[in-house]
Amino acid sequence: MRRPPSNRKETPRYNINGQIRAREVRVVGDDIAPTVLDTREALRIAREKELDLVEISPNAEPPVCRICDYSKFLYQQKKKQKEIKAKQVKIEVKEIRFGPQTDDHDYNFKLKHAKGFLQDGDKVKAYVFFRGRSILFKEQGEVLLLRFAADLEDFGKVEQMPKLEGKRMTMFIGPKKTAAPRKEQAAEMLSDEPRPEKKQPQQRAPKEYTGPKVEGEDF
Repeated sequence: MRRPPSNRKETPRYNINGQIRAREVRVVGDDIAPTVLDTREALRIAREKELDLVEISPNAEPPVCRICDYSKFLYQQKKKQKEIKAKQVKIEVKEIRFGPQTDDHDYNFKLKHAKGFLQDGDKVKAYVFFRGRSILFKEQGEVLLLRFAADLEDFGKVEQMPKLEGKRMTMFIGPKKTAAPRKEQAAEMLSDEPRPEKKQPQQRAPKEYTGPKVEGEDF
């Protein structure tokens, strides 16, 4: 029966064996039917199996303990955490700034960048900045942002409609979930693993007639 090393720098996340203070526990484990036992009896069973009694749910009534190899148990927990982190997608917010009287060339240039951001799985924060007396054109800024959202409807969806805050009118657009991020597509293209070649179907030679030959007929 293994115990955690005494020189560990980090405090163990779970109470095990003699660290368990409850009088009785609900025992679970491989090939063990869940049952409530006196803690001393649960420890005896764990010792017989040369395993550890690990308290996995201390706040339950009674606490839930698992009979298992403690080192292997910690390894599996860390592995699960890594898998969860790997599945989490980091979404960045990309800012795109307009003026209330942005020309078509500048607009199309920024529209192209916004499409790329959304395809990468990032959010777009588009805003119109009003300088001085240009705040008089706030309606024009709102029209520009709504046009921007309409041109991006195939790539993202509006999460916040244009909203004026001080000298800025801001709108948020999030990526569509159905769109595959370009980063993942690029990773697949750069993969070193060779693709399996498609096998061409083999053409079978025609079978020769092997039956009895009838006089006067050729096969």
